[in-house]
Amino acid sequence: MKAYIFPGQGAQFPGMGKDLYKTSTLAKDLFERANEILGFRITDIMFEGTAEELKETKVTQPAVFLHSVILAKVLDVKPEMVAGHSLGEFSALVVNGALSFEDGLKLVSKRALAMQKACEIIPSTMAAVLNLEDKIVEDICASIDGVVVAANYNCPGQLVISGEYKAVELACEKMKEAGAKRALILPVGGAFHSPMMEPASSALAAAIEATTFSNPTCPVYQNVTAKAVSNPAEIKNNLISQLTGAVKWTQSVNQMIADGATSFTEVGPGKVLVGLVNKIDKEVETISA
Repeated sequence: MKAYIFPGQGAQFPGMGKDLYKTSTLAKDLFERANEILGFRITDIMFEGTAEELKETKVTQPAVFLHSVILAKVLDVKPEMVAGHSLGEFSALVVNGALSFEDGLKLVSKRALAMQKACEIIPSTMAAVLNLEDKIVEDICASIDGVVVAANYNCPGQLVISGEYKAVELACEKMKEAGAKRALILPVGGAFHSPMMEPASSALAAAIEATTFSNPTCPVYQNVTAKAVSNPAEIKNNLISQLTGAVKWTQSVNQMIADGATSFTEVGPGKVLVGLVNKIDKEVETISA
């Protein structure tokens, strides 16, 4: 079975999508439609902007979403199962027909603005922890006074923690003492996939509840459950939980393989996810679209 996977924030790069715009009429039409929906020319920033301009959350999230979804439409992707890393879950839901292009983009834009706002409330951050067992990372997080949680289970030996700045700093020190090869604060706007995103979760919940979700053409393996989901009501609930819950990427990929995935194609900017899939299972075929 063919699985299609979609990247999240961090995969962006200057000039992203420019070739698509130039070579495909369908892509050009969709990019222009996106400019109208967003109320600003995101294409100008994607095609000609600097890495710094692209890094702003309200730009990054729609930009990565647009690159993935438009590329999938140009390639006429027909998936048998889909998954997306964090923001990428929205791309996956457009590609499997659960969401329309327009609704997907509107939700991503609202999500980005809500997350940006939540980041401004209390200083918070994320950190990458390398070569430490998940259980040890979880136990250290639980022992810290303050908010810090395991946020992204990217692949074996690579976990991201998230929370209040001081709590994350303290956790990093303890991780190194426990034998982590690295425990490194990441250059991100705030504590994504942690309880710190609760204000954003409330704002996004209203937008998701007001949006029509259809029955998808194939299951989506959602971040918070790492299981195949096809029920629109369930998809909605998991999307809301995703902002404060962990991204169970390792578990999702393993479940997709257990359910019959023989190849993983990453659609969108970068090759981060195929790299993670290769670390999770060396045998499975990976393709970068």
